[in-house]
Order: sequence, then structure tokens, then C-alpha cells
Amino acid sequence: MPRPTARGGHSYMPAMPKPSVVTIQPRRSPPIFVYKKCLGRIDDGKALRRGLKSEARRLGAGRAMKPPRIVLTGCMGICPKRAVVVASPATLERGQYLLLADGDSAANAAAILMPESSGIRGGK
Repeated sequence: MPRPTARGGHSYMPAMPKPSVVTIQPRRSPPIFVYKKCLGRIDDGKALRRGLKSEARRLGAGRAMKPPRIVLTGCMGICPKRAVVVASPATLERGQYLLLADGDSAANAAAILMPESSGIRGGK
């Protein structure tokens, strides 16, 4: 069926169907996943979240991409005592989860969660 144009005529090409899957390249580093319920169970959960966010921002400053978001998630199937389950696409690719006990561990965790060559492409 001919496709109308702005002037009321018809286009020489039929309308193409929209693709059902679209692949994009994000401008932001892959997210860091934090289990929300665990975060509320430890004493300094807010400090841990702030520490992860600031450390991710510091590590991402040298890259051409925006820093990752801290995404609060549901249960990951691991229930540690007095620790928070944290993961990123880089650690999940290796089948690893991090268990963080306090806000002081955020600096070391961010380096593991955001490796330079994680195999996950980003940027331009």
C-alpha cells in the first residue's frame, strides 16, 4: 500500500515494519545492583550506598561515560547475616556476588564492580 507524503502524494517505498528488538549503546556505565532489604538490615546501609555511589563516580570520572547508577533490587537468592549482596554485569558475567558488611568496603567493592576491561562495551 502506498504511503502518503506531506504533499498528499505517495511514496515510492512501502512502510517498513518496526523491529521488535532494538539494540542501543548506552551512554552510562552498566549499573551496580544492591539488594534493598539487606541494605536496611545493616547498621550503616545509607553510608554503604553513598560510598558505592561516590566511589563509582570517582572511578568513572576518567572514562568517557557517565558513572553507573546504583539500582536497588529484590532478592538475589543469597541471604547473608549482617551483609549486603551487591553485583554488577561484570561480576554476574563471572558468576560472582559481593557481600559487603559496612560502608568502609565500598572503595574496594567499586573497583571489583567496575573493572576497566569488563568485556562489556561502553562508550563511543
